[in-house]
Amino acid sequence: MNDDSAPSIYAQVGGFPTFQRLADYFYDQVDADPILRPLFVDETLDGPKERLALFLAQFFGGPPNYSLQRGHPMLRARHLPFPIGKKERDAWVGHMLDSIDATGISEPARSEMREYFERAATFLMNQ
Repeated sequence: MNDDSAPSIYAQVGGFPTFQRLADYFYDQVDADPILRPLFVDETLDGPKERLALFLAQFFGGPPNYSLQRGHPMLRARHLPFPIGKKERDAWVGHMLDSIDATGISEPARSEMREYFERAATFLMNQ
């Protein structure tokens, strides 16, 4: 955001509950995805859901709870052990963009979030 007086995306979307719904919807899709599900060794996706909600809330202007619990996000380092090629990136982005729509996130937050997710997913590719 260029305008410092504009509310954060966190505020625009209604705070942490929206990021929880976003993470829940996203990981429900991942759980059924034959490309992405094998990347998660956890029997359940509860841990990844919680971490994603905390990270996104913090990244988009909410409280620093992710960093308080887990330290610096270090996205690239945390994702390096997982093989992320174009197929995985595209599946991840597709589910995340669907999750934004399913969660009912509206403009201008919707476009800003979509742009971030597409850039971040490309950045995390390591294959």
